[in-house]
Amino acid sequence: MHASHIASSDIHAFLTSELFADIQMAELFSDSKLFADATLKAPFSDINSAYQAEKLSETFDLAQFILRFFTLPAPLIDALNTDYDAPPHLLSHIQTMWQQLRRSPDKNEANSLLPLPNAYLVPGGRFREIYYWDSYFSALGLAQDGHESLVLSMTKNFLHLQNSQLCIPNGNRLYYVSRSQPPVLALMVSLICENKWTNDDHTFLEQALPMLEKEHAFWMRGESTLKSGAATSEKRVVKMPDGSILNRYWDELATPRPESYEEDIALAAGKTPADAAAFYRHIRAACESGWDFSTRWLTSPDALDSINTTNIVPIDLNCLLWNLENTLHKLYTGKDSIKANHFKTRADNRADAINRFCWNSQSAFYFDYNIQTHTQSTVASLAATLPLFFKLASRAQAKSVLATLKRDFLETGGLVTTTQLSHQQWDSPNGWAPLQWFAVIGAEQYDDRSFAKEVMSRWVHTVDAFFQQHHTIMEKYNVVTPDIAASGGEYEVQSGFGWTNGVTRMFIAKLQDYE
Repeated sequence: MHASHIASSDIHAFLTSELFADIQMAELFSDSKLFADATLKAPFSDINSAYQAEKLSETFDLAQFILRFFTLPAPLIDALNTDYDAPPHLLSHIQTMWQQLRRSPDKNEANSLLPLPNAYLVPGGRFREIYYWDSYFSALGLAQDGHESLVLSMTKNFLHLQNSQLCIPNGNRLYYVSRSQPPVLALMVSLICENKWTNDDHTFLEQALPMLEKEHAFWMRGESTLKSGAATSEKRVVKMPDGSILNRYWDELATPRPESYEEDIALAAGKTPADAAAFYRHIRAACESGWDFSTRWLTSPDALDSINTTNIVPIDLNCLLWNLENTLHKLYTGKDSIKANHFKTRADNRADAINRFCWNSQSAFYFDYNIQTHTQSTVASLAATLPLFFKLASRAQAKSVLATLKRDFLETGGLVTTTQLSHQQWDSPNGWAPLQWFAVIGAEQYDDRSFAKEVMSRWVHTVDAFFQQHHTIMEKYNVVTPDIAASGGEYEVQSGFGWTNGVTRMFIAKLQDYE
């Protein structure tokens, strides 16, 4: 059997093998993801047999064994990170990077990549595959620069993944299929339909509508088996104390992440098997959130091993699911009244529950809800902007949220992610492009154009100033002290970078309209 014809079951065997664990624990690579993305040169059964036969030899060299049987992925280098004859121009760089980050349809290879049938955009850096929620923010900038066909093909890839994998995975890797990411498919479908980027909107919607419904079913899986009574949970579904239904992040597996194997094993050291399994599920669920990692998920702000994600009902996830339900209601109206009414009821009930459990009238701000303690979180975060983005907040609520953003979140370089200073990358002092976008559109929805303009101006200035000095665009920025590079997280800060390019490109265009 040629290596390129190795089945996904063989790759799964590789990712869950003793050999994989031994290599990851040997710490031969600075980033565990590198080996998780390796390509097998032979069927895994042959590689494993050779390993079992050779590993006890006194002359066995694990690094040489890897070179014999695996091809490691080449680094993704920002080819534009070179000396310039003239001062570099941010907008030109973004427009050139679209081609740099574009990938053609995949071929089947003997690695963890799930091949996609259409072209797509990768974020950059260590991220060599499509990422689900990243793609919406990249799509905004792609469309602004005339790449609507690429947005359409990326969306069709997500329809394909939803159909073939029963969810839209975190990214198109086999080791990601047990979890998704913040559900933005409805936003992408709406973006395409509202702007009429297809040759046949009817045909596109015929393809998209059942996949949107399947995505909703994925997030609601387990609802029918919820125990009677209030305050219980099953998979991603949570029955709240009053019996209403909201959702949480989850992962089907409770094992170390292949792409962060050594890191997870180290953090779980000393835990009982049951506590270690709970830890693995919590950390995987935080990856599904996209906020990996933040004090939103921690019981102890400075201890990642205190992660508690599956006990948190996140405000942003439930706003995105409200939008999915509301989109399904709109798309079924005039086609199927039973389904249209069903999803309208679901959306209305969710909106009520969001405001009942996540709105804090004393702080006049939205917070996550902890189902373990039956209390709201005390971590104030930009997740609170999503009720504004989707116009779920009343005008009075929106005014209060915006006042808090101006007072507690607005920094020199843009909006800080949370008001918690920590070593986690989704906390202060870091700012992230997608959250700037939610905040800006949220402010515009409630007619606070001056604040929207202020956030956009500060963010673009931050990105441009860093670019002028380093000739690259980063996945995140230190918005408190913008001349210091952002830090925190499990890996080095990455350049490229898809969603920063997309949001920054849109802000540049919107600021021109503000003039």
